[in-house]
Amino acid sequence: MTNHLIFDNQILRCLPFDEASKDVLESRLVRNACFCSVQLQPLESPIIISCSEESLELLDVTPEVVLSPSFASQMSGSSLIPSSQPAAHCYAGHQFGNFSGQLGDGAAMYLGEVINLRGQRWELQLKGAGRTPFSRAGDGRKVLRSSLREFLCSEAMYHLGIPTTRAATLVVSDTRVERDPFYDGKPVMERCAVVSRLAPTFLRFGSFEIFKEKDVYTGREGPSRGLEHELLPKMVNFTIQTYFPDIWTSHNGDQLIHTSNIQGIQDMYLDWFKEVLRRTASLAVGWQSVGFCHGVLNTDNMSIIGLTLDYGPFGFMERYSPDVVPNGSDDAGRYDFKGQREVCRWNCVKLGEALSPVLPERLTRGVLHEAYDDVYDRLYISLMRKKLGLLKRQEEEDLHLVTDILEAMHQTGSDFTNTFRQLSSIPLPSKNVSLTADSNGGPEAGSASTALLSTIMAHRATKEELVRMADSRMPSANLQMLMLLLHRDPALLHALGTNPQAIARDIERHKRAEEIASTCEDVRLEQDTRIWTSWLQKYEERLRREAEAGAINRERVQVMNATNPRFVLRNWLAQHAIDLAEKGDFMEVNRLLELLKSPFTEDDHDTVVEKADARIHPVLIAKPTWPEAEGYERTQGSSIRYDDLAPANKVCNLVTCSS
Repeated sequence: MTNHLIFDNQILRCLPFDEASKDVLESRLVRNACFCSVQLQPLESPIIISCSEESLELLDVTPEVVLSPSFASQMSGSSLIPSSQPAAHCYAGHQFGNFSGQLGDGAAMYLGEVINLRGQRWELQLKGAGRTPFSRAGDGRKVLRSSLREFLCSEAMYHLGIPTTRAATLVVSDTRVERDPFYDGKPVMERCAVVSRLAPTFLRFGSFEIFKEKDVYTGREGPSRGLEHELLPKMVNFTIQTYFPDIWTSHNGDQLIHTSNIQGIQDMYLDWFKEVLRRTASLAVGWQSVGFCHGVLNTDNMSIIGLTLDYGPFGFMERYSPDVVPNGSDDAGRYDFKGQREVCRWNCVKLGEALSPVLPERLTRGVLHEAYDDVYDRLYISLMRKKLGLLKRQEEEDLHLVTDILEAMHQTGSDFTNTFRQLSSIPLPSKNVSLTADSNGGPEAGSASTALLSTIMAHRATKEELVRMADSRMPSANLQMLMLLLHRDPALLHALGTNPQAIARDIERHKRAEEIASTCEDVRLEQDTRIWTSWLQKYEERLRREAEAGAINRERVQVMNATNPRFVLRNWLAQHAIDLAEKGDFMEVNRLLELLKSPFTEDDHDTVVEKADARIHPVLIAKPTWPEAEGYERTQGSSIRYDDLAPANKVCNLVTCSS
């Protein structure tokens, strides 16, 4: 492998780099540096259990190299790749709305920047490679379940067309660490795993918060506070020149930064900030369009170049709920699905504050509406029109149609992915044909909509599922305590990570859950049928106007099926792969990886699975010599559906933990 990677570790040359104490693994404050040197910490008997050939091609790594004996050692951080420079990035950040001071790469290591044969630069990282000065009380390790999820989701998002960091390899070892996966006081020993991941850069909003002054609420400050006038311009200039070269060139940055033209420099910085806003807005729209909930949208998890970054307790929604939160530690629901737009905007405000020493806040706040709000609104309705197959006309009513279908899914507990995917089964109507009519309304359109209505009704949530989805994440006792505190000492609510609005939302959730629980099944069936019939009638009218505008059904279906995915990384699928991998059966993780490379395919389900299996290299699924693998025999083939809700024996909670 060593002959295949050409490193040019530019960021360590251009930004402050602390090389002095690489042998020190204890946590410490890293001042006056963006990176610090670290040492590799070997794992015992590392093996590769899956790899993305597409990602490895970005490094010019061939399949023969992947199968070489040294590859697993290098991709686990057990041996050094020549010319690599293991380092950890120093950053700060706002977590759950509060400034946390220094954070940094506590479980990730920068290896270097690889220049491939096409001249592209890719930063190579190992996640789970051991302790760094930023590990705090942690051990810097990741385990198989969290690593498998990040590996699969990174590649799934890429093939969905959503900007993301990439994952190249998944390595698991005989080294074990203690974890409490359900936070229930029952720790277990789990195998350590490492994901190698790629991006043009892993710089994030929090990278620029290391200069923050002492926070009035938390009392914490950035590790390089006081050095902002010396270091921040250097960071911003490097970022624009390297990752936003068009902006740098358009402002003649090479000459500009050596002048005293403050206005010109601020103009360049503001153009860059606006581009960050636009990319962030576009990213958030992409998440909403596929039902993806990030789960931990702290400022330190926001990519400066607009990528999905740091896959922790994420989740793809199954039954639609705007309040879904996959993060078990987010009791207040700060990072729920419906709030991702506003949280990303809030994070952009914090980035603007971090840049204030070189770019006045009045300027960054002044462009939020233009470069974030307007961009989000325009991209969102454009993408949702494609999901609905509305390509010829743009009507103001379209946003209501989108809002209404989401509300129908919410009220009935319908599957987000499949509901949108199945809409293409309804053809454009002929004039005077009702999609929701009986047989007198036209055989093709009427039968298609009737079939869709029947499918939706057959797969809607049970009452018990709806109650669980609707109810507050906060235990009743905790909510009662906070209500009491709200009246006695409201100031303490902020310190507890909540606010009066969040408490009011939880009270409403309790009321909704009680209302659902008290509704009899016959009434619920009637209500749900009415909800969907009403929406289909509105959709019918809109499709008729689309047809009158000259829409062609074949083209419409092609666009819809290329926009509404069939396969996403449902949580139960990931958990199924984890359960098998922990027994030494790596077939499922590799099968899932192959399936997720074709999320929009229209091939027969079994054919898709067979093609996926045929692409898996036998070496990756060889049975390991693990004690837990003894006596376990892999089942040939697969009997599950990868494009549907979980079967009864594999129902899995969306809430996850990330360690």
